[in-house]
Amino acid sequence: MTDIVDELQWRGLIALSTDEDALRKAFADGPVTFYCGFDPTAPSLHLGNLVQILTMRRIQQAGNRPLGLVGGATGLIGDPKPNAERTLNAPEVVASWVERLRGQIERFLDFEGPYAATMVNNLDWTSGLSAIDFLRDVGKYFRVNKMIAKEAVARRLNSDAGISYTEFSYQILQGMDFLELNRRYGCTLQTGGSDQWGNLTAGTDLIHRVEPEADVHALATPLITKADGTKFGKTESGTVWLDPERTTPYAFYQFWLNADDRDVSKFLRIFSFTSREEIEELERLTEERPQARAAQRALAEELTTLVHGSDQCAAVVNASKALFGQGELAELDEPTLRAALSELPQAQVAELVPVVDLLAEVGLVASKSAGRRTVKEGGAYVNNVKVAAEDAVPARDELLHGRWLVLRRGKKNLAAVEVTAAG
Repeated sequence: MTDIVDELQWRGLIALSTDEDALRKAFADGPVTFYCGFDPTAPSLHLGNLVQILTMRRIQQAGNRPLGLVGGATGLIGDPKPNAERTLNAPEVVASWVERLRGQIERFLDFEGPYAATMVNNLDWTSGLSAIDFLRDVGKYFRVNKMIAKEAVARRLNSDAGISYTEFSYQILQGMDFLELNRRYGCTLQTGGSDQWGNLTAGTDLIHRVEPEADVHALATPLITKADGTKFGKTESGTVWLDPERTTPYAFYQFWLNADDRDVSKFLRIFSFTSREEIEELERLTEERPQARAAQRALAEELTTLVHGSDQCAAVVNASKALFGQGELAELDEPTLRAALSELPQAQVAELVPVVDLLAEVGLVASKSAGRRTVKEGGAYVNNVKVAAEDAVPARDELLHGRWLVLRRGKKNLAAVEVTAAG
């Protein structure tokens, strides 16, 4: 990769930069030491954070040195929310989240070789800093008129909630991070989301005030939007997290598999590490044969493997196929099956009853009589086996892992039934 700036532009990953020509030259003269920060405001990162992590990975692969910062100090405060003050978490909670986020970030970066990554924590240079030293050595370089002009601050100042000095000071802390990393590691570039632009430029402004000759840069990725107007990284069940305990690998895979045709090209460019030629071919296939969903499948498999590993990806692919009759449901392990069924309409019953009753109970048909018609027409399945008789009742030995049945009407309408008293 000869020009990472061109690559990032092609992928739609540059929304703002301080000086693109100067940044291009810095990369050409490289290697560039750069950083991106992540605050532990939750016990896991999410898809929005993944944009930043994968951007770091791309820049490292182009021959540059990343610093992954998990904010043990800034996480105690949190950057200003649009409409209200953040809930301040206990220091021990934040410390535990720092370790969890650090582990999530580390798996995406290379920590060996000439461009080895380094993980850092801004608590290391703030915990021993007194309030007086902070005000004298850092605060004096910030101008309040510029601070209140920052979009995040201005929005809160004009709201009923206002803004506390705690959140108002966040941009000073983030600016100090860039200065410290510049001094300690020769860091000259900070990356982040465009919603963080005010905080990113607080760092470049601070360094220029302290070191007027310093050559430092900021680069922001765009806010990811979806064609249907819903928020990226959200589903009906909530945020898509990187932690498999919060979002199962199956649900993670389904998020990408269900991507709108209007969005999948953009998602491929932002998230995929396949070549331009491969992406352009997938874009062509989406345009010519959208029903095949080749781009969505490729994206889902690549991202699930990247985030959760090849074994988990294989398991969820097998589960996805098995649900629609292209594999053996009985061969799925219990956690994978449970995760897959959690994405389907469900019902609980205390005992085994006729299939037509179950079809109605779970909402696959409007009534028992409709259920009987479905069976008669050959469109009802239990665990991928066609139901032959209208009065058929599933046997106990048909229960998957002793508790579940997968019902299907036709080719695509699925539901799950849990038999709670099957033992």
